[in-house]
Amino acid sequence: MQNSNVDWITTKELAEIKGISERAVRKSIAKNKYVIRKSSKSYEILVTSLEESVRKKVTERREKSTALVPINYVVPEEQKKLALAKYDLIKNWDKFRNEKPNKTQAGKDFLDAYNNNCLCKNLFVSIGKVAIGTIYEWHKKLREYNDDWHSLINNYTFGAKTTKTSLTEAEQSELLRNLLHPNRLNIGKAIKYTKMALKSKGYENLCCDLTYRRFANNYKAEHYDVWVDARGGNKELHDKVLPYITRDVSKLEVGDVIIGDGHRLAFFVKNPYTGNPVRPTLVAYQDWKSGGFVGFEIMLEENTQCIASALRNSIINLGKVPRFVYQDNGKAFKAKYFTEDGIAGLFKNLGIQAISAKPYNAKAKPIERLFRELQDSFEVMLPSYTGTSIVKKPAQLKRNEKLHKELFKLNIPTIEQVILVLNAWLQKYHYEQPCQHVEGKTIGEVLESGKGEGVNIETLDDFMMARETKKIQRNGIKFLKNDYYDPALYGYKKNVIIKYSLFDLSSIKVFKLNGEFMCEAMRVEPINPLANYIGTPKDIEDLKQKTKLKKQLEKRTETEFVNHLKRAQVHNPLLTMDLPEKQEEEEILEFQIEVKKQANKEIFNGIFKNKYEKYEYLLQKDTLTKDEQDWIEEYRKTGEYELIYCDESDKEVIDA
Repeated sequence: MQNSNVDWITTKELAEIKGISERAVRKSIAKNKYVIRKSSKSYEILVTSLEESVRKKVTERREKSTALVPINYVVPEEQKKLALAKYDLIKNWDKFRNEKPNKTQAGKDFLDAYNNNCLCKNLFVSIGKVAIGTIYEWHKKLREYNDDWHSLINNYTFGAKTTKTSLTEAEQSELLRNLLHPNRLNIGKAIKYTKMALKSKGYENLCCDLTYRRFANNYKAEHYDVWVDARGGNKELHDKVLPYITRDVSKLEVGDVIIGDGHRLAFFVKNPYTGNPVRPTLVAYQDWKSGGFVGFEIMLEENTQCIASALRNSIINLGKVPRFVYQDNGKAFKAKYFTEDGIAGLFKNLGIQAISAKPYNAKAKPIERLFRELQDSFEVMLPSYTGTSIVKKPAQLKRNEKLHKELFKLNIPTIEQVILVLNAWLQKYHYEQPCQHVEGKTIGEVLESGKGEGVNIETLDDFMMARETKKIQRNGIKFLKNDYYDPALYGYKKNVIIKYSLFDLSSIKVFKLNGEFMCEAMRVEPINPLANYIGTPKDIEDLKQKTKLKKQLEKRTETEFVNHLKRAQVHNPLLTMDLPEKQEEEEILEFQIEVKKQANKEIFNGIFKNKYEKYEYLLQKDTLTKDEQDWIEEYRKTGEYELIYCDESDKEVIDA
């Protein structure tokens, strides 16, 4: 009989090598094809009794398995002691069994006594309790490896042993080609496609799926950086693998740095213009030292006006201007209003140094964690909550949820109501939370301890006014798709500088290029096209005032023109050859009236565009016919006459 376990192979191993079932191997044994020996619950086959081709496969298989332990392999001392303790336990167990007629029962009795700490107490301290299946497995390993205690080492938990595999270079390369791909093929499917590709190339006798999976898991554990970069990209590499930098916030003071960002709120509000439900945007600033909100603004979209308002509220709440603003890299936060040098740089005007965060680097902005707290404790409490994703959508917003829609009717608040509730949440909940950077104090206490003495709101608003150079058109200054007008702009065609506040766009301040103040132009609102017939009293009054203003400006121009002619006649007598060299005051006045009448005669061609033009023309005539007098009487009864000439002062202006 052969004593070496290397010369024997189990029926299970032979079935794997030949690619057949274990039952087929047992049938071959029954036909006396192989030399066998009894081994516990199965049979072992003598390798030399196998076919030549099968013996070669057995040899190759064992060469791969022996390559698992390299020459320079160093076993940790703890694992050595554990493996030797296992070896001693198996020897004691095997010796106890051999002394009894019923080895199976004897083995169970020995193990029961051992697990109760009655036998081999020193080994029990090192190994602990052992199951019957485990000790049979250890016994089998010793037989397979010629009683070598190294086989009892836990080779899957440590050391260079895990880098060894029975996969060939072609198998490893094909598997990694499928795994290291941004489409993130899972390991199971990658193994299947790997085997399909290798078989199509003519490879045979491939390893089992478990070997492939073990190699993939080992590669992921030992080359996690490559695994993440290949499958998830550079951002995931930064988020999961590369070391991060820890910042010491204790070196900051309250108000030194505020962090700004925008956040789409997960609930509906009423659109102030249409009344439709819409998810608003919150722009907030957080004090880095205390970790608390210092200012915010809620609007429909994140824009320059919203950001400026949030910054203004933050400065007022802090009582001082922060030294630095660390904010988002978005388009609205980098607008010219905040960053441009010269007259349009808000941060420069306020003495603030702006720092923009790196794109797609949310972990560098602590305010993102604050927004998560806002979602979890504030947004979910509102009746119009929508959820942050489809998965978290409330039941009443889902399809076919009739009961929930009836029980939890959607109550949509206004933006003003949300601001009131958010302020209450800040005071009663947020500021009462413990401060992460100052032990033993709340966020509100740290924030209050570092506030300034206060700021002058009027001065702050003046600093925050933006400036632009504009041209004056017929209807004044065109700005933000609106016209701004004041009588002081009439007749002036040079460029001007406008100053405006994003908090109040109802008016703008106008300055000449030399800095001289001209006026405060008001926003011009369009009027009802049929104000006299279907308009409200406000529409009629608006039309009246605009018509009156237009006539006053017209009168002012005519007066200036006549005065110019007067000055021209006085100081330049040679330009009018029909006048004497020296004229009296009465003669000059007569000349002015004559010029005006002559101009009116040249303008009139018998057709009037409006009734009031005909009315004024008739008033200037010395004599009127009967038809003209009747027409005047009828016109004075119309609504147009009442609108334009209702006041005596107006009539005097026109009759002048």
